[in-house]
Amino acid sequence: MLNENHAFILDFPELKLDIVQLNHDDPTFKAAMQKYHELDYDIRELEVSGSPIDDGNMHDLKLKRMELKDELYQQLTKHHQQATS
Repeated sequence: MLNENHAFILDFPELKLDIVQLNHDDPTFKAAMQKYHELDYDIRELEVSGSPIDDGNMHDLKLKRMELKDELYQQLTKHHQQATS
């Protein structure tokens, strides 16, 4: 879907507390989360403006966003499991 917001809190509301805590306590996580949000914003802006880049570059941006989201999700679920055990 074009211009869909992929913010973590929207995609993973069940991990909201973990997101907030890691964002506050872990500078590496916070930097990666900021990078993710900037990349997501850039992609959405390109989609709104009619994707003024070629399909290959757009695909690469979306692939980077997906890989970063997966890495962040892995950190979140690990943190959540540790917090609930």
